[in-house]
Amino acid sequence: MVSVRPLLPADADPAEVLDGYATPPPGRRGWWLRANMVASADGAATGPDGRSGPLSSPADRQVFHHLRGLADAVLVGAGTARAENYGPVSASEQVAAQRVARGQGQRATLVVVSRSMALDPSARMFGGPERVVVVTSRCAPAAAVAPVAAVAEVLRTGREQVDLAEALTVLADRGLRQVLCEGGPSLLGDLVAADLVDEVCLTVAPLLLAGCAPRIAHGARPPVPSSLDLDGAVLAEDGSLLTRWRRRQT
Repeated sequence: MVSVRPLLPADADPAEVLDGYATPPPGRRGWWLRANMVASADGAATGPDGRSGPLSSPADRQVFHHLRGLADAVLVGAGTARAENYGPVSASEQVAAQRVARGQGQRATLVVVSRSMALDPSARMFGGPERVVVVTSRCAPAAAVAPVAAVAEVLRTGREQVDLAEALTVLADRGLRQVLCEGGPSLLGDLVAADLVDEVCLTVAPLLLAGCAPRIAHGARPPVPSSLDLDGAVLAEDGSLLTRWRRRQT
């Protein structure tokens, strides 16, 4: 008989909920990659406007900011950064102080992945006090790289395609070992296909959207299947379910 157990403890202490997202030590590769995504009940990673924002909830946003406060680097695809109008990564005075006490910088470093380098140097994300890192391939056109290099650090990995494993290793060598990927689906799909994801934090929104929205990870590259273990309780807030999954250790 299949073993079934409840996953929504009614007596969970709200004050302890965020403690369940504590970062583990860097994995076997010297870094830990956590993805934080949101999807509708039928698997859509974006709302009707092409953004993930409409799927979010107050609890999801609370976890979003908490995970940023724990991360050394926030990793995002250029398409998502444009669609969501990304700004600089910020941190409250309290969070900044907690980070410094842990030996981290005051705020996470924003890392943007772009093969085409179709980025606007005047975009909001380049306007913060911390220098953004833009990861691209060694074949990225010089004419596109130059204006971005004036406002950000450009890191080249891979030849035709961005080598995400190499990029993560370079970031880890700089002390950026706790990496938070915020999508989009194409970037997460590449990370899954390259077997680089250690953990997934997924919020399921109580919506049915149908349509042609992507799922949280997609792409043309064949995936490397990874088994996950549900880590901790499933949390519920006004119909939304917040889950945390870790790569199964073999």
